[in-house]
Amino acid sequence: MKWINGSFEAVLAIPLLGGALVISLSWTPLLVMLILHIIALVFSVQDNKKKAGPILGIVTSCVAWIPGVGFVMHVITAIFNMVEAAKDETVSKEI
Repeated sequence: MKWINGSFEAVLAIPLLGGALVISLSWTPLLVMLILHIIALVFSVQDNKKKAGPILGIVTSCVAWIPGVGFVMHVITAIFNMVEAAKDETVSKEI
């Protein structure tokens, strides 16, 4: 789930493309991402995994309508989600 969220956040972080996508779809992608991050948070809590990525994603979905802030937050959230997903996979393989 974190890989999916990180990938979507990375697309939304692409200058002009991400903004055009969000605006053309009437900010619906932000709502969809909010729901996906909440689902990822529930899975993280159930599996006792790190929760920073999904929590940051929830915050990002709430403030991403602000042009400059949205770009920065999408980049940070994409990085956090992908790093956490990679670390979760590494820990799972060691067990």
